[in-house]
Order: sequence, then C-alpha cells, then structure tokens
Amino acid sequence: MLEESQAVCIAFRERGHEAYSADLQECSGGHPEWHLQGDVLEQLDKGWDLMIAHPPCTHLACSGAAWFEKKRKDGRQQQGIDLFMAFANANINKICIENPVGIMSSVWRESDQIIHPYYFGDEFQKTTCLWLKNLPQLIHIDTNDLFDSKTHVGKGEMVKYESGKVMPKWYAELRGNGKNRSKTFPGIAKAMADQWG
Repeated sequence: MLEESQAVCIAFRERGHEAYSADLQECSGGHPEWHLQGDVLEQLDKGWDLMIAHPPCTHLACSGAAWFEKKRKDGRQQQGIDLFMAFANANINKICIENPVGIMSSVWRESDQIIHPYYFGDEFQKTTCLWLKNLPQLIHIDTNDLFDSKTHVGKGEMVKYESGKVMPKWYAELRGNGKNRSKTFPGIAKAMADQWG
C-alpha cells in the first residue's frame, strides 16, 4: 500500500493479511513496524500479490488545473505521470491506483470506478477514481435505493462561496492541508480489505 496514513494497511491487517504501507514519509498510522519508508519504486519487484497505490495527485488533479501550464513547463506534471504509470505497469497481479479526478483519464485511460466515502458509510463527499487491474469494482450501498435509516448515509455538509463554487465543508476547512485532505476514509479502507482481501 503506497500510503503514509496506513488506513488501508491496518484494515487488511485487521483481517489477518500480511500488509505493509510504503512511502517516503514516516507513517502516521501508528505502526512503523508495518511501514517501508523510502522510495516505493524500490518495493515494486518484491513479489507482492496486491498493490493499492495512492500516488500524489498534486500535479495530476483537475483541482490544480490553474497551475498545469507551469507544471508542464518545469516537468513536475510529467514526474507525476511517470510515477503513476510506474504503478500501472508494475509486475504485480492485482493493482488498484487511487487518485482524484485528473489528467490520467485522458493521458492514460478512464478510471474503472468512481467512488465517494459516503458510499461506504462515512458521511463525506470526495470524488475518488480507481484504476483497477485484476480486481472487481468495489460493491457499495446505493443510498438512493435504500430507506433503512441504519444504512442511509448522507453526503455531508457543503459550503457555497460568493463566486457560486460549492465544495464539501470538510474539504474547505482543510484548505492548504493536502496531507489530511488525501487520507483514505475508514469505510473505503474497510471495503477494500473485505472485498479484495
């Protein structure tokens, strides 16, 4: 798992799997004994049977489109594309690459699935794309088709700016804090472990 938060790693460990997180950063999930700190590209050929990668979206996400021209000129966007594609082309049987809506759908291919945390029990909205290799799409509860209040989960609060722009309140409150904005929600991590483990 390419993740410093260890959310997905912990979810797999709780189900008895030998899972590890990997990142340049120290882990924030509280289990450094399960964390491979360093260049994750050096871990790709270690015989893994499943990789769930969360490559940095800083230079790929549409939310940063205003800076794309500059990032193309100085090479940062290409670096992001190259890292993403290193994961996509890894010699690992089962792969999931997670990223927000961005340029990879046009540079490479459309994502296989788009999910939100509220699909999996966390009352938040965050459009998340999944590119899958030898993995099924995550099954989620379609809250529009359910009337059982125990399973119905809302999308969470939204904020509207004078410009007319609307965004999830939690996301707006974390402006400038990309690390916390990018963390995997527990319901998604649990679904990955339950369905792909």
